[in-house]
Amino acid sequence: MINSIINAFKNPDIRKRLLFTILCVVIVRIGSMIPVPGIAFEQFSAWLSQANLELGFLDTLTGGSFSQMSIFALSISPYINASIIMQLLTIAIPKLEELQKDGEDGRRKIAKYTRILTIALALIEGGAMAYSFSVGNQSVINTDTFTGIMLISLGFTAGTSFLMWLGENITERGVGNGISIILLVNIVSRLPRDLDVLVTKFVTGASSVIVGIMSAIVILAVLIGMVVLIVLLQDAERRIPVQYSKKVSGRGMVGGSSSNIPLKVNTSGVIPVIFAMSLMQFPIIISSFFGSTGARTGFWNKILYMLNMQNWFNVTDWGEFKYSVGALIYIALICFFAYFYTAVTFNPIEISNNLKKSGGYCPGIRPGKPTTEYLKDILNKIIFVGAIALSIVAILPLIFTGGFRVSVGFAATSLIIVVGVILETMKSIEAMMAVHHYKGFLDK
Repeated sequence: MINSIINAFKNPDIRKRLLFTILCVVIVRIGSMIPVPGIAFEQFSAWLSQANLELGFLDTLTGGSFSQMSIFALSISPYINASIIMQLLTIAIPKLEELQKDGEDGRRKIAKYTRILTIALALIEGGAMAYSFSVGNQSVINTDTFTGIMLISLGFTAGTSFLMWLGENITERGVGNGISIILLVNIVSRLPRDLDVLVTKFVTGASSVIVGIMSAIVILAVLIGMVVLIVLLQDAERRIPVQYSKKVSGRGMVGGSSSNIPLKVNTSGVIPVIFAMSLMQFPIIISSFFGSTGARTGFWNKILYMLNMQNWFNVTDWGEFKYSVGALIYIALICFFAYFYTAVTFNPIEISNNLKKSGGYCPGIRPGKPTTEYLKDILNKIIFVGAIALSIVAILPLIFTGGFRVSVGFAATSLIIVVGVILETMKSIEAMMAVHHYKGFLDK
C-alpha cells in the first residue's frame, strides 16, 4: 500500500489528483470548526449535556460537527437519504428507470434530481433543528425571529450543499468516491477520542497492571481481527468461467479463449451499512430536536430507544436487553440494501446479452435466458452470504460495546466504512497507475 502511494506521487497527473483530494479534506476539517450564525454555542453545549442525547454514530459521521453546531452539522446525511429515495423511486417510477438505462445523459439527470432533493431535505432538517431550538430552548439561539431561524436553516443547508459539491469534485478530479472520502475523514477525526475512551476505561483505569495489559491485548486483538475480516469480505469473489466459441475469419480460426466473470461477495461495499445507519438514525435525530430525551415512556419513545444502537446488548438488565431487537431491524436493512444496491448496479440480462453477442457462454449453460437465470441464481446466493457476513461484522463490535457499556464511534459500523473506503480508494489509485502504464506502452 505504501509503495503504491509513493509510486502514485511520482506520476504528475495522479499526484495532482491526490493533492486536490488532500486539499478538500483540509477544507472539510476547517469547515467543521466554523459555527453556524445565530447559535449561542455555550448555551447549546449546556443544553446538550442536560438533554442527555446519545449522539453516538451521528457525531462520528459528522466528525464532531454536530456537537459543535458548525455549518457542516448535517454533514452529507441529507445526500445519503436523497440517494436512497432516488434509488427507491427508480424502481417505482418507470420514467426514472428509463433515465437510469439511458447512459451518461440519464445518469446526469438523476444526479441533478438527487442534488435538488438533497437541498430540500437539508432545508427541512436544518429548519426543524432551528425551530426546535427557538421553541423549546429559548437560550440556545440568539434570536427567535423568523429571520433568525431561516438564517440558521440556510447555514446548515449551505454547509450540506458545499459538502455535496466538494464530494462530487473529489470523485471527478481527485481519487476515490468523494462522499465516501468525506465520511472517512469525519470518522478518522474521531478515532483518537474513541481510543482515549477505551484506554482510560480498560487500560489506565484497570484494577491492576496485569488486568490493564490483558485489556490492551484484547482490544488490539478485536480491532485487528475486525480489520482482517473486513478485508477478506471486501476481496472475496466468485469467478464464473466463460468460454468463447471459435469463429472463421478469413482463412483461419479466431476465438476459443476462456475468461471469467468476477462476482464480488460484497458487491455493494459499505453502501448497505451507510444506508441502514442513516435510516435508523433519522427518526432519532428529528425526535431529539422536538424534546425527546431517549426515555422509555410511551410507545414512540420506546421505538426510538430500540432504534438507538447504544442501547443494544445490555447483558446486565433484561429490561434493557429486550430492546436489542433493534439489531434485527439493522440486519434486515443491511440485507435489503445489499440486494437492492446490487440489483441497481449489476444487470444479469445485459451481461447475458453481451456474452451472446460476443460468442461467449458459461460451460454447461445455454446462451440467452438460461444464462441470465444462472447468473441471477449465483448472484442471489453470494449476495446472501455477503450480506450475512457484513451483518456479522457490523453486529459483533456492538455486542462488545453493549456488554462493556462503552460508547465509542468506531466500535460499530465506522470500522467497516473506514476499511472499506480505504480499500476502494487504493484500488482506484492502482487502477489509475495501471492506466498510466498502459498509456506509456502505447506512447512507446
